[in-house]
Amino acid sequence: MFHLPEVIRSRLPIKKTKEQLDEHYRNVEEMPLEKNDFLAMVIAAFITFMPVLLIAMAVLYGLMWLFIL
Repeated sequence: MFHLPEVIRSRLPIKKTKEQLDEHYRNVEEMPLEKNDFLAMVIAAFITFMPVLLIAMAVLYGLMWLFIL
């Protein structure tokens, strides 16, 4: 049987009890945002959604160009 090295095994997720998961989620909820976290989230959303919006606009413009002209 294949045995993982200890370094890799230590980084793999372990099965946690419901209580441990609840405690983890509580800790995550209580963690305050840092000063620039909101700006980073806005920039990430912009980078994520902008290409999709540009492609959708290009398709709509192309359809309008085909059917109106």
